[in-house]
Amino acid sequence: MSSKLVAEVQAVLDAVAHAPPPSCSGGGKWEAMHGDMSGFFEVRVRGDGKNHRVFCVLERDAADLGGPSIVVIDGLFTPKRSAAKPKDYRGALTMRAEWECRRTVLE
Repeated sequence: MSSKLVAEVQAVLDAVAHAPPPSCSGGGKWEAMHGDMSGFFEVRVRGDGKNHRVFCVLERDAADLGGPSIVVIDGLFTPKRSAAKPKDYRGALTMRAEWECRRTVLE
């Protein structure tokens, strides 16, 4: 991902951090996910001929993170005008499960 796209993702994350959902609509670049990906939010940006997606979870009471936090779990890219497939989400689901186990141990 180019530095320009990384900066765009960071700008979306910063905007959400300063006005968390539901206050922040994200301008189509921050979306709640559904189905198997329920509980995730995604940052969506386009560039370099691809759709870039960054999967995040919100931690409301994360004392070890210094308070409420956006945790980036995983990401992927697809060619323009092409949707991700269910198998593309496996890594994010696995990493979220690992994150949840970590959170349980820390509590």
